[in-house]
Amino acid sequence: MNIERQKHAPVYEALEQFKKRRVVPFDVPGHKRGRGNPELVELLGEKCVSLDVNSMKPLDNLCHPVSVIKEAEELTAEAFGAEHAFLMVGGTTSAVQSMIMANCKPGQEIILPRNVHKSAINALVMCGAVPVYVEPKTEPRIGIALGVEPKDMEKAIKEHPNAVAVLINNPSYYGICSDLKTLTDLVHKHGMKMLVDEAHGTHLYFGENLPVNAMKAGADMSAISMHKSGGSLTQSSLLLTNNGINADYVRQIINLTQTTSASYLLISSLDISRRNLALRGRESFAKVVDMAEYAREEINAIGGYYAYGKELVNKTSVYDYDVTKLSVYTQGMGLTGIEVYDLLRDEYDIQIEFGDIGNILAYISIGDRIRDIERLVNALADIKRLHEREQKPMISGDYIQPEVVVSPQQAFYSDKKSLELRQSVGHICAEFIMCYPPGIPILAPGERITKEIVDYIIYAKEKGCSLQGTEDIEANYLNVLV
Repeated sequence: MNIERQKHAPVYEALEQFKKRRVVPFDVPGHKRGRGNPELVELLGEKCVSLDVNSMKPLDNLCHPVSVIKEAEELTAEAFGAEHAFLMVGGTTSAVQSMIMANCKPGQEIILPRNVHKSAINALVMCGAVPVYVEPKTEPRIGIALGVEPKDMEKAIKEHPNAVAVLINNPSYYGICSDLKTLTDLVHKHGMKMLVDEAHGTHLYFGENLPVNAMKAGADMSAISMHKSGGSLTQSSLLLTNNGINADYVRQIINLTQTTSASYLLISSLDISRRNLALRGRESFAKVVDMAEYAREEINAIGGYYAYGKELVNKTSVYDYDVTKLSVYTQGMGLTGIEVYDLLRDEYDIQIEFGDIGNILAYISIGDRIRDIERLVNALADIKRLHEREQKPMISGDYIQPEVVVSPQQAFYSDKKSLELRQSVGHICAEFIMCYPPGIPILAPGERITKEIVDYIIYAKEKGCSLQGTEDIEANYLNVLV
C-alpha cells in the first residue's frame, strides 16, 4: 500500500474545491444548499447541507465514474488489497445483493449457511437462485450459531456439484469466524465462486493479530460495512472484488438497483474513512482490541454474565474469534438479552447494538473511549444487583434450521393467504419473519412452518424482540402458500 497515495481523498478534495466556487444551483436537490429548508440547516448544520449536492462533471458520477470517484475507488481497492472496490450508498444490503446477483442466475444453486442476513435471502427472491443450506453447529452453552466447517461444506458441494457460488458470513455478528482460507480453496477447487458477507469485518483489513480477511483468503467478492467499524456514515459500504471478476459487469448489476442520485455525504464519508484507516487504522484498532478485552475481563468478574472470546476457538466450528466483538451471554442471571438491552437503554441511557434471546452485543469501534466502557460495565453490574432472578429454562438458539420446500422467489410471488400463527403450523411460509437486529430470518419464503418455530416466534414476541418482515405489522399472522 502506497502511504503517500493514501493521503489523498479525491472526492473530499473535489467537494472542498466546489464549495469555494460559490456555484448558483439550478439543479437538484430542491433545498438549494439549505436555503429552502431552514429547519434542516438548523438540525444538520450549514456545511453539511451545502455539500448535499447532485452529480456533476467536477464531482463525477457514482453510476459511471471516470474521475474523482474512480480515483477514490482505486485508492480503496489498494487499501483493502482488492482488485477493484465499489463505493456503495445502499448499505451492505445492496453490496450483498449485488454480489449474489452478479454470480447467480434463475434456477442456479448457491450454498450458504441458514443464519445469513436477510439481505442474502432477499437477493434470492429477486434473482431466482435456489438456496442450499449448510447447517452450522450451535454452541450449547450460549446458543449461538458457529462457523461453517470445511467437512460440512465439502459434503454440500458433493451433493450439489452444479452450484455456482458459496456465500459465507464472516465474522458473524457475535464474532465467530470460519476457516475462510480452507473454505475458499475448497470452493475454488470445485469451480465455484466464494462470496463473503463481511459486514462486521472492516477492521480485519487494518488491525493486527485479527482473523484473516476475505481478500487475503482469496475470496472472489466481499461486502463490507464501512459504517459499522470503519467510521463512515450510516448506509455507506463497500463491495470488493478479487482477480478474475469482471468489474464492469458487476457495475452493471449494481446499477440495476442502486440510486442514480447518490449522496455525496455518503460517498465522501467513505473516501475520508478509507484515508483514515489506511493512515491510522492499525493504531486505532489496537485500541479497540484493548478496550474490548478490558471490558470482557471486567464483565466476567461481575458474575452471572459470560463475555465470551478466544476461549471458544477450537479450529473447527470456531476457527478464530474476532476479539473486537463484545458479545455477552445474559441468561446466567435469569435475564434474556433483550431484557438487558431494554434496561440499559431505558434506565441507564446506554444504547447497545442488540439484544436477542440469550445475548447482547455492545459494538466497540474507533469512536469509543475507555470511560464509556466503564460506564457500560458499571451499568451491567447494577442490573445484576437489581434485576437478577432465578435462572429458569429458556428457549435458546440463534436460529432453528427450517426445511426448504420451494425456492424463495417462487414462494414470495405465489398466491398466499394469511393465517394466525398457531394455525400456520405445517404450511409453507410465503414471507419473512425475523428479530431485528440481527436480521437473521426465523422463517424465509418457501420454508415449512413447524410448532417449534412458532413457539420460538411467540417467545421472542413475549420477551420484547422487534419482529419484522411480516405483512402483519404486529406479527400475529403469517402469509402462507395457498
